[in-house]
Amino acid sequence: MKINPYYQNLESSYLFSTIARKVAAFQTAHPDAPVIRLGIGDVTLPLAPSVVEALHSASDEQGVQETFHGYGDEQGYGFLRQAIQGYYADRGVFLAEEEIFISDGAKSDLGNILDLFAQENTVLIPDPVYPVYVDTNRMAGRRVIFADATEENGFLPLPDPAVQADLIYLCSPNNPTGAAYDRAGLQRWVDYAREMGAVILYDAAYECFITEPGLPRSILELDGAEACAIEFCSFSKMAGFTGTRCGYTIVPAALAGGELQRMWRRRQTTKFNGVPYIVQRAAQAVFTAQGQRETREAIAYYQQNAGLLAETLTELGIWFTGGQNSPYLWMKCPGGMESWEFFDYLLENAHLVGTPGAGFGKNGANFFRLTAFGDQQKTQEAAARLKRLLRG
Repeated sequence: MKINPYYQNLESSYLFSTIARKVAAFQTAHPDAPVIRLGIGDVTLPLAPSVVEALHSASDEQGVQETFHGYGDEQGYGFLRQAIQGYYADRGVFLAEEEIFISDGAKSDLGNILDLFAQENTVLIPDPVYPVYVDTNRMAGRRVIFADATEENGFLPLPDPAVQADLIYLCSPNNPTGAAYDRAGLQRWVDYAREMGAVILYDAAYECFITEPGLPRSILELDGAEACAIEFCSFSKMAGFTGTRCGYTIVPAALAGGELQRMWRRRQTTKFNGVPYIVQRAAQAVFTAQGQRETREAIAYYQQNAGLLAETLTELGIWFTGGQNSPYLWMKCPGGMESWEFFDYLLENAHLVGTPGAGFGKNGANFFRLTAFGDQQKTQEAAARLKRLLRG
């Protein structure tokens, strides 16, 4: 027996596990400290009423022989795939039902999709970035190169024609920086991918937070993207499914002559038995008129939190990006502090928890991520603590 040697290329622990350990140690030493968490991007509002109603109804169906559902289609039930078709059609993107694959979340699919690609592919990933992109490729022994996202380019790097890549990860609005590509910037990535014969793995998990007119919410809105891109999306942030687990991946028929779509279907039928029926019924409810109203109300709640944090950082004179079209704000650490140093400083002096930028890549070393997914009252208190601590 030989273990996979590429796991030695990973950090000793996952970023958020490290944060959890540090916070737990602090709370053990200071059990009465009122810690507020603005770190991990988990939602705090409950599921929408229409979603809960659909869960109950589907659960009742499962208790009656005539309406019981056992194994379903590994690609997802038609009722949910058709609802997703309608969601995209409202934005002028027309999908075939066969191009939509239901999963238990974007994180799983972003890693699992790598089963389709040879080890020798070179992978281009922005830095800083969601750690899953890097770690899953390092686990598989692929060569990973980086596109530098910096304060100078607004943390929205553009392709370098001199760099050869086979797989390209993009996330817009970005996690962790909250920055979102405009149509021209994203089109440059599509054109680059087509010229290179590369595939873009596009994470659209936060598309529902885009409010600025003209910003694309799907890469499939761009000319030629159907021939070079796979899109991943999730109900986690759109509808609070972080604990319910549902997402979807779009593999266009035009991509690689349909071969990648056929391979993904084969992979899923071999390694995946589908998302539970009751969860898919709940996800379908998200796309009803009532479901959309209710989920938009929840998103607006988080957007208010983001606006408050943005106002606070502006008042303090701290550079940041994100917040407007994203639940994340990416701030420059004050006083030239390194991000883990700032993490400790905030925790010890304001009892606030955020996410050190260094955990997302070398270009995050002096930056820090705040999330707007918290309780509104606690976010207001967090903003007040930031002002007291950093006003100086």
